[in-house]
Amino acid sequence: MKFLSKKVATVALLGSLVVSGALAGCSSSSSSSSSKDGQTTITVWGMGEEAKSLPKIAKEFEKENPKIHVQVQALPWDKAHDKLLTAVASKQGPDVVQMGTTWIPEFASAGSLMDLSSAADKYPELAADNFFDGSVQTTKVDNKVVGVPWYIDTRVLYYRTDLLKKVGYDQAPKTWEELSDAAKKLKARGGNNYGISIDANEQSLSFMLARQNGSQLLDGNKPLFNQKEFVDAVKYMDSFFKNGSAPKNDIGLDAVAAFKGDGIVPMFISGPWMVKIINDQAPELKGKWATAVLPAKENNISALGGSDLSVFQYTKHKDAALKFVAYMSKPETQLEWLKLVNAMPANKKAWEDPALQNDPNLKVFGEQMKNSQPVPVIQQWEQIAQAFLKSNEQIFRGGADVQKTMDDFNQKAEEILSKK
Repeated sequence: MKFLSKKVATVALLGSLVVSGALAGCSSSSSSSSSKDGQTTITVWGMGEEAKSLPKIAKEFEKENPKIHVQVQALPWDKAHDKLLTAVASKQGPDVVQMGTTWIPEFASAGSLMDLSSAADKYPELAADNFFDGSVQTTKVDNKVVGVPWYIDTRVLYYRTDLLKKVGYDQAPKTWEELSDAAKKLKARGGNNYGISIDANEQSLSFMLARQNGSQLLDGNKPLFNQKEFVDAVKYMDSFFKNGSAPKNDIGLDAVAAFKGDGIVPMFISGPWMVKIINDQAPELKGKWATAVLPAKENNISALGGSDLSVFQYTKHKDAALKFVAYMSKPETQLEWLKLVNAMPANKKAWEDPALQNDPNLKVFGEQMKNSQPVPVIQQWEQIAQAFLKSNEQIFRGGADVQKTMDDFNQKAEEILSKK
């Protein structure tokens, strides 16, 4: 895969999270739950490659709850959405379902996700206070709580400490101005070197930067994409392309290849999976790279994704389903999940564990989570984000006027939001 490719997990450079909740694996023939001989069977639909590891956790749950059997089904990402729609229409689906955070509004509005607002009364593991505020935001739709945070995904800065030091930075850039300055100085090394990589096709990037510049993105149902805070953030992102410190096109290298060696691209923004990938694929870089919280303007808000666990509205085994979700919400369970699939825990207490506190590159993600927010939890957001990508391409590739382009995009967003 190529460096800067939109869908490569290893390259979310200055790009944000396309929402993480990918739905995974292989489907199964039956999705109904049952009770027999005093034992209840619940079905859990898992999403993403990690779902293949979910049965290991389920077995531990069954040891503590011998009267509940967990049947895990892994759904491939490209089939999951349609399969969920079929389940909603037929009212025959899983008891528990992993939901990518951007899918929550659609399925909650369809009435297919159980309201868990009072569930914490019986299962304190589900209480909102246990989780990062940004993750909790992803579970709320129309004043209902329709999910519980499971694992998180946010973005931080990756940088080559040795190369930054050579251009005068003993620490990571802490502000927008420092990030721009460092990128230009790194580009000035000459040759085919750049300062930073920015994937303009990552839809959340400009929204993340706009929030850092003080934009609220939306005021109720009114888009704010042609206001100064948002427009200036788009100009800032475009400045890296204009001054040549970021490559405008695919440079033919994957993320690790561009990061190691001479450091063709010595800075990028990405998610937690890159820590293991760099350690595995570039062990010679040990001591020469680090992660840091994002540089700030008005703030340093990062994009937030991940997955939630929801209970299907039509489950016949509500208590068993909630008991499983509560088990998955425990810090010790989420730490075990971290060991299995390297997914960062949503439970705040889990971050006190030495496995995370003693790894400086992972610890940064816990710090950044204190200032991370999901995209607006509305059904129309994906359509708005796709419309933005088309507008933004006119700017960084075609040199279109930023204000005029954002005026047009804002009007398009108004049209999208006006449709129910």
